[in-house]
Amino acid sequence: MPLNRDVIGRRYPAPTTFEVGREHIRSFAAAIGDDSPASSDPEAARALGHPDVVAPPTFLTALSFRFADSGPKNDPDLGLDYSRVVHGEQSFELHRPVCAGDVLTSVLTVEDIRDAGRNELIISRTDVTDAAGARVATVRTTTVSRGTAAG
Repeated sequence: MPLNRDVIGRRYPAPTTFEVGREHIRSFAAAIGDDSPASSDPEAARALGHPDVVAPPTFLTALSFRFADSGPKNDPDLGLDYSRVVHGEQSFELHRPVCAGDVLTSVLTVEDIRDAGRNELIISRTDVTDAAGARVATVRTTTVSRGTAAG
């Protein structure tokens, strides 16, 4: 069954903020094989001009998964069968580095839904801000809903 295009433009604010801890960054960096001292050693990060350890650029993927249940995944209006979903692509535009101690908020917006053969693509943008409301990052994601396109 095709996805409901009426959700294009719908915004999904994260239900809570996310406080970035040193251990979050260290664990993520270790998991992806990032051995930069700035991701694990506060002094190394400060020597580079950062207030604390610095997250790898793709760290915000963890934020996406943390709040996935509050987004379009569980919106009954969209009509998404999550068992048919695969990750398409993701890009990160960092407006500044993410550091330990940041308190982040995110809002996901469905920008488009379009057919791609028998599949449908959900194009979304997640705007990430800090406690002061300053932009931290823009994350763009394409999610593939397999075999749901009309026709």
